[in-house]
Amino acid sequence: MINRKVAAVAGSAALALVLASCAESERASDSGGGSESGGSEGASDAQFIFGAAGAPTTFDPFYASDGETFRVTRQIFENLIGIEEGGSEAVPELAKSWEGTEDGLTWTFELQDGVKFHDGTDFNAEAVCANFERWYTQNEVGQNDAVTAYWASDFGGFKGGEESLYESCEATDEMTATVKVTRSTGKFPMVLSQSSYAMQSPTAMEKYNANEVKQQGEGFVFPEYATSHPTGTGPFQFESYDDANGTITLTRFEDYWGEKAGVQKLIFRVIADETSRRQELEAGTINGYDLPNPVDWASLEEAGNQVLLRDPFNILYLGLNPVANEELTDDLVRQALYMAIDREQLVDSQLPDGAEVATQFVPPTIAGYNESLQPVEYDPDAAEQLLADAGMEDLSLDLWYPTQVSRPYMPDPQRIYEAVKSDWEDVGITVNPVAKPWAGGYLDGIQQSQAPAYFLGWTGDYNSADNFLGAFFSGADNSFGTSEYPWGEELQTRLREADAEPDEDKRVELYQELNASIMEWLPGLPISHSPPAIVVGPNVEGLVPSPLTAENFATVTISE
Repeated sequence: MINRKVAAVAGSAALALVLASCAESERASDSGGGSESGGSEGASDAQFIFGAAGAPTTFDPFYASDGETFRVTRQIFENLIGIEEGGSEAVPELAKSWEGTEDGLTWTFELQDGVKFHDGTDFNAEAVCANFERWYTQNEVGQNDAVTAYWASDFGGFKGGEESLYESCEATDEMTATVKVTRSTGKFPMVLSQSSYAMQSPTAMEKYNANEVKQQGEGFVFPEYATSHPTGTGPFQFESYDDANGTITLTRFEDYWGEKAGVQKLIFRVIADETSRRQELEAGTINGYDLPNPVDWASLEEAGNQVLLRDPFNILYLGLNPVANEELTDDLVRQALYMAIDREQLVDSQLPDGAEVATQFVPPTIAGYNESLQPVEYDPDAAEQLLADAGMEDLSLDLWYPTQVSRPYMPDPQRIYEAVKSDWEDVGITVNPVAKPWAGGYLDGIQQSQAPAYFLGWTGDYNSADNFLGAFFSGADNSFGTSEYPWGEELQTRLREADAEPDEDKRVELYQELNASIMEWLPGLPISHSPPAIVVGPNVEGLVPSPLTAENFATVTISE
């Protein structure tokens, strides 16, 4: 995940607003293999070592917006609303049920009994409201979009500032929390399933000054709570972070309210290079890693490893921003750029088996996907004619691609860049390559509208068209520069109208119509949806791949 204003970051196949009551949570009792008992069938004294591509930015998920942080924190923390194992729909987690009023403004959460935070603090309605109020009352530094990107995108504001989606939280009894929002929106309450809104111990947050984030130069310094004392209710608890060796150690929480974790220790080792991660897996020094290069899948499996495929829940797109190149305001130019790309060949040659050409900016599994849209035809002759009609036969365009990264929707950025570059040059476009490190200028440059054409994408947080379209196109400063177009304000209006529609069927229809309009306007070029993989060793059992790349490692066991 990335900063939502860049991604085009980050509701909902959303739960019906009249009644979104859910059944009692059921925890699977069979966690697979393992050896000696850790107090629960399947639990053992084993350790599971995972090769992480990067270090977490913080252990406080509210201050995070990146996937490497969330991979760690989702093992420590839990949310009111969970996501079904191996899917994208809502299930009970710390809330065993929830119900909304017909206008969508008041939501009542019935909470699980007998849950404790890792420090022994009771989880109850007061703890829920303490978390909401903590999110809402951040200090000035905490209100910076770079610190609380998800809250800014999802809830819109803080106390004392612009209007926020959040209004209030009340503990109506010990195990019932009532949350009010200021307007009807399809994203609420499903948005609460996101890692940023995990429930954290009010006691620990107060003791270790969780809100005292400070700015230092262009960066931020996080308080002791976020670096050493993250405290949740999850199956693992934080033990240590060895910054020098890039090792994060979590241990099984023996008083966990559900089925205990299948291993005693969960260790994340930061190994930045994908080739090095593969070699470590082959040597048996780690038990798994994410996003193996598709070209290695066969050899990994031949060596006895397990390559687990996730269902596609993402989009790779080629963003266009006329702020960086005003020639992109010409409709004919954008159409020509799209028709010049042989996307079927790109998908077949550069992406893993199961990838498919995109017809719009949301994947087919999202409520609001428009099935009537067909892929734009590859037609280089027509593309050349469109450029000629626009007087752009000599079009020169900077094309950005990232280095030092592999994303679920973009496993090898340079090869994808080279494929598009070749197609564009075939129709007479001069392509100027701009390669920047993912976290060292690429994302910032896109956010600051420096990139006229760039590769980016998004893996959904939950089943919601708004989680894609709203994240990409909302706001006057989005990275597609849509305010430069005559239809820019209509796009903003229709995004707001669709999100505010309380009737789910009507909301889905509005998003289907909006998807069709966006493909006529063409602010960017949707490329593909891919099934990313995660790989584990031959003795790892119980890992369920998540289409949201949000795996729960508590189900993992290690066989002898």
